[in-house]
Order: sequence, then structure tokens, then C-alpha cells
Amino acid sequence: MNDSDQQEKTTETGQPSRWKKLWKQPRARYWFGIPLGGAVMFVVGILFWGGFNTAMEVTNTLTFCTGCHEMAPVYEEYQETVHYQNASGVRAICSDCHVPKPWGAKVLRKIKATFNEVPHTILGTIDTREKFEAHRAEMAESVWAEMRSNNSRECRNCHALETMNLEIQDKRASRRHTLEWLEKKGETCIDCHQGIAHKLPEGY
Repeated sequence: MNDSDQQEKTTETGQPSRWKKLWKQPRARYWFGIPLGGAVMFVVGILFWGGFNTAMEVTNTLTFCTGCHEMAPVYEEYQETVHYQNASGVRAICSDCHVPKPWGAKVLRKIKATFNEVPHTILGTIDTREKFEAHRAEMAESVWAEMRSNNSRECRNCHALETMNLEIQDKRASRRHTLEWLEKKGETCIDCHQGIAHKLPEGY
């Protein structure tokens, strides 16, 4: 009986195969197991990262943001503003104003939405126009406070003092858009431009 017949026989009778014997050797496990495990983790990491970023981008689309019927009132208001349609054809969508561009801040915003906005959607906190209007001031104040805290960061994604042509603005606007004025008054974009994309709450 030759060696191959002997190996086949031992394998058929339940004896360890050559690979199993090799695997039992610590050196073989080290040189084979670590690279294989590393390769598997690398592939899993790529899939996770790709899926995570895809989810981040999908939840930033206008279709996603306006998919819930709770957003119908603000979506209708937004369609009547210069952010939706204008002479230049440049449109700012929901995520441009409500989701930070920096990656870390974006992730924190998504976490906040997951644990704050999603539960309210499930509970039906603003699922009718009447409920929405009852909470409009509270929601607006929350957004304005956040924008003040980050110096209207999302506004500045599109609007920058450095690129404004103050000469073609009216006197009041050109005065308030200077760095000296803003530093003196401690104001930021949202202090003057509330209601630019959505209707102001009653009484404001």
C-alpha cells in the first residue's frame, strides 16, 4: 500500500488529514491563521465602512428627508423659497442646512437624530399639521440655538463673507456683513435670517 492509499484510508476512517495535522502545529497556525484572519477582518471592515457611508449619504438626500408625512408642511414652505428655486439654479437641500459637512460632526448629528427625532416620529409627536404647529416654535428655537452655537456653520458652506460683493448689497446689509460688525455685535447668520427657508412660528 503506497502513501497516498494510506492517507486516503486514514482520512476515511476518521483519522486527521494532513491539513489537520499541519494546523495542530503552533507555527503553522501562526503563519497561516494571522494573515487569513487579517484578510477577513480587512474585507469585513471595507464592507462595514462602505455600508456605513452609504447609509450616511442616503439619509442626506432630499427624497429621504421629505419622505415622512410629518415633513409635508415644511417641504411645501421650502418649495416657495429661494433655496429651492432661484435664478442661478443652485439648490440647497435639507441636509445642506441641517447636517454638518465635517465627518465627526455629521456622525454626532446622525446619532442625535436616531435617539431624538426617530422616537418622536414613532410616537407621532408631530404627525398632524396641528401638532406640528403646536411644536413649531420649540423646534425652531432648538435649530436656531444649535446654529448660534456653531456660528451658523451650515450657512457658511454656501455663503462666505470673503466672497460677498458688499457693493451691490443695500447699505444695511453691506454694513452688517462686515467682519467688524459681526465681531462687535456677536451676531451670526441666523440672528438676522430666521424664516429664510421655513415659516416663522406664530408670534415671531
